[in-house]
Amino acid sequence: MNNFRKFVKDNLAVGFLLFALFLGAGNIIFPPLLGQQAGENFIPAIIGFLITGVGLPLMGIVAVAKNGGDLQQISSRIHPWFGIIFTSIVYLSIGPFFAIPRTGAVTYQIGIAPYLSNSDSWVPLLITSFIFFAFCLYLAINPTKLVDRIGKVLTPALLMVILLLAIKSVITPMGAIQAAQGEYIHNAFSKGFIEGYLTMDVLASLVFGIVIVQSIQAKGIIDRAKQVSITIFAGVVAALGLSFVYISLSWIGVTSPTVTGYFDNGGSVIAASAKVLYGNAGNIFLSLVIILACVTTAVGLISANATFFTKLFPKISYKTFTIVFTIFSFIVSNFGLAKLISITLPVLLFIYPISIVLMFMVMMDKAWNRAPIVYTLALAATAFVSLYDGISGAGFEIKWYANIVGTLPLHDQSLGWLIPAIVGALIGWVIHLMTKSAKTVTH
Repeated sequence: MNNFRKFVKDNLAVGFLLFALFLGAGNIIFPPLLGQQAGENFIPAIIGFLITGVGLPLMGIVAVAKNGGDLQQISSRIHPWFGIIFTSIVYLSIGPFFAIPRTGAVTYQIGIAPYLSNSDSWVPLLITSFIFFAFCLYLAINPTKLVDRIGKVLTPALLMVILLLAIKSVITPMGAIQAAQGEYIHNAFSKGFIEGYLTMDVLASLVFGIVIVQSIQAKGIIDRAKQVSITIFAGVVAALGLSFVYISLSWIGVTSPTVTGYFDNGGSVIAASAKVLYGNAGNIFLSLVIILACVTTAVGLISANATFFTKLFPKISYKTFTIVFTIFSFIVSNFGLAKLISITLPVLLFIYPISIVLMFMVMMDKAWNRAPIVYTLALAATAFVSLYDGISGAGFEIKWYANIVGTLPLHDQSLGWLIPAIVGALIGWVIHLMTKSAKTVTH
């Protein structure tokens, strides 16, 4: 018992670090919208969301930690070019393509828009995002302890704000639970499952693994088994924290529509709910915490992307990549939060299943001695289905493609890629065994 207490005490900090890494300002905006739209079907919807928003990311952390922490090195087991391309896609997705622009859009939606009489104009968003990204660029180019110090204060502050909002929404609910909206009427679980993609935390977990491994190694722990056990413990701590945050925010969304009305993005839902629950003071405090959280998230992601691509292309400086990524993120953020999310989803529908399958295969690839053919066929089958989901999610329809994918088991639950992935892996494994046997006979 004493050994367990010592283990918990010694490694709690790693769990809090992992929780802080996952809890970005962008994650705050999806559960409230889910709650509003799911209404009376809130429970199956939040279960689906927690699977992809909490369970799979933490499994990703463990998978990467078990294999040394370097995503590019792990994905290169399939092929060196796959390692470079896939890792680049992951970094760009949680970087300038989607996650970094989202921080600017969230800053405007929660921190500025609620105080404007005409929030439909594009000018305030342009000015806000320009100031926001100029400040982030300065911090990213000039590394300082300021961001780390703000980050250490912000996570507890953000948790406190969410806790206060959640307690008030339970004690004095804003309104009665309403009927489910849209896809949540008949497909609450699968819709919640897909909404969890938008957190992008499965992609982030594949990158965060190296941070956790380095943090554990800094404590002098070099044994791989001990590193994995600490990572699993940290995962449980982070999972409990994230689950509390997501369930609380979803509940706020569930009880809000009769008072706040319906919105097309979660940023507006949480801003309007904060004003109802705690008045203007609550709204101002929420805005301040979210804005600062967005700054630290953006600076961290800009720096991580610039560092990775500088390693990939040594002739281009860190500063150049930082400037390019910041300017690109500034431009993309001006599409607005709702538009940005709608653009993000089709891409995530394509790359998320590939990431999930890769993550699971990495965890058990000793069974086939890491033979590339097993990875290749499983991921190719997954990509065939997820590409259709991405194209369909973007609003395009290819009839022959739809006829094939539409017949797959679990397609209606957005899991049509699952069986093809398993079949592809099995075929690859059989080919690997046959090839291995043939080589044995030859020798």
